[in-house]
Amino acid sequence: MNDRLERVQSTGVFAVLRAPTAQHAIEASRALVRGGITGLEVTYSTPDAAAVIRELVAEFGDAAHVGAGTVTSAQQADEAVAAGASFLVSPGTLPSLTESMLDTGAVVMTGAMTPSEVMTAIDAGTHVVKLFPASLGGPAFLKALRGPFPGIPFMPTGGVSAMNLGEWFSAGAVAAGAGGDLVPAAALQDQDWGRIETIAGHFAAALREVRA
Repeated sequence: MNDRLERVQSTGVFAVLRAPTAQHAIEASRALVRGGITGLEVTYSTPDAAAVIRELVAEFGDAAHVGAGTVTSAQQADEAVAAGASFLVSPGTLPSLTESMLDTGAVVMTGAMTPSEVMTAIDAGTHVVKLFPASLGGPAFLKALRGPFPGIPFMPTGGVSAMNLGEWFSAGAVAAGAGGDLVPAAALQDQDWGRIETIAGHFAAALREVRA
């Protein structure tokens, strides 16, 4: 595994941030890092996503792994990497978009659910296959996919919680993405950073247990 994929694996858990404002995303990220979660995927459904990425990279440096999510255009990919994103995540796999994402030099993660979609993602050159929405099949589905695709790095996203994190890694995940289970929409709306920090602590503890 190359250095970039090793960093994905060492990060372990990536928080998928869909915040109502840029400031909400920044404050939530600070709470996540305090709680022990350093993978920060700032989605393009968050206002001023590139500005958020730039702020987080400036604030945390190498102490956090910051990237962009819900990337759906080459322009977003270029903008995010210019802001400092080290990885790019797309919900699906379009060969032309994947090529543009790869051209940035960032780690590229593109979405797939079916075996055919996984093959499309592999053929397009993605570095990590984002199994999405992973909640539809659960860890058992990931384990089944590992049969025909034993050497492919998978990152399930959707349906990942602190309670089942170990199951996902046992099924063969190299990392996991967590959205509402890690950063609840209600906590974001209420600016309850303490709650987000606490949940992040539960995820971080679960990740330590997996690695032990």
